[in-house]
Amino acid sequence: MTLKKIAEELGISITTVSKALKEYPDVSKKTRKLVRETAAKLNYKPNSFAVNLRTKESKTIGLIIPEIVHHFFSSVIKGIISQAEKKGYLVITLQSNESYELEKQQIDLLLNKRVDGILISLANATGDFKHLNQILDQGTPLVMFDKIAKIVKCSKVIIDDRKAAYKATQHLIDIGCKRIAHFRGPLLPQNSIDRFLGYKQALTDNNIKYDASLVYLLNDMSFEEGSFFANKLLKDHKDVDGIFINTDLVAIGAIAAFNKQGVKIPEQINIVGFSNWFMSSVISPSLTTINQPGFKMGKKAFKILYKEIKDKKKNKSIIYKEEVLETNIVVRESTKN
Repeated sequence: MTLKKIAEELGISITTVSKALKEYPDVSKKTRKLVRETAAKLNYKPNSFAVNLRTKESKTIGLIIPEIVHHFFSSVIKGIISQAEKKGYLVITLQSNESYELEKQQIDLLLNKRVDGILISLANATGDFKHLNQILDQGTPLVMFDKIAKIVKCSKVIIDDRKAAYKATQHLIDIGCKRIAHFRGPLLPQNSIDRFLGYKQALTDNNIKYDASLVYLLNDMSFEEGSFFANKLLKDHKDVDGIFINTDLVAIGAIAAFNKQGVKIPEQINIVGFSNWFMSSVISPSLTTINQPGFKMGKKAFKILYKEIKDKKKNKSIIYKEEVLETNIVVRESTKN
């Protein structure tokens, strides 16, 4: 159904119909109301493709995340969509599966779709950032969150991973732990590096000698790896009384393994995780963890991207921002009171 049909129905010009639907003030309220009612009666829908051509906006944004099923990233998605819907944006959500090659392909796909902007949390395997600079070179706004590349010049929404990891390790020290292990993530992601450095700094500041043999490098960050390395830790270091674990899913795997081996938590070993996943509160014993504000991160990331999209449309220079969100430790049963 076209504007012409509405115009013929009412005996007015196509221009007047178009202006009335756009709420132009030079069209009377009575005419605007009549046009809206007629459009509804005739089941008129604006041609979104034509609107996009005219406004030079697709009203879509791209979102690339490593994992959709992960509690933290599902919270981020909810935060992004809660804001995008208010502004009339569609979110194309893609999962990189921690693959650098797939991440590159997905960026090409989104650029070919002419999205108005891109939000991304990097895959663990991403060590080269040419594909990210390609986004910026094409003039498409880019906001990174959680897993970022510090050398890419764009806006970012993060937590202070080093500070949060320091808090987690300090908590273990404060309750009396002397031999503290760390299950760390892969070598590439910046947040994995920063959490390791926070752990190490807390030991140094408390005059506890750093022992590299107490640091276990994980690749998949899975429940299965948590169980495997918990059993390995029991064989390698029977004197360990505390573990700071890079993410809750791994920590839950470790708790399951310790429970199976009859290791008492927290009497024999204290555990702190990271992200405050839902399962952390229902596993037995419940997991002490760092609360990572995923929903808030998603909301903030979209708001920054939206502003940059609007600034670009107005030919205003984009000023990059780095938002650092606060974290806190949630103390539960896996550490001594």
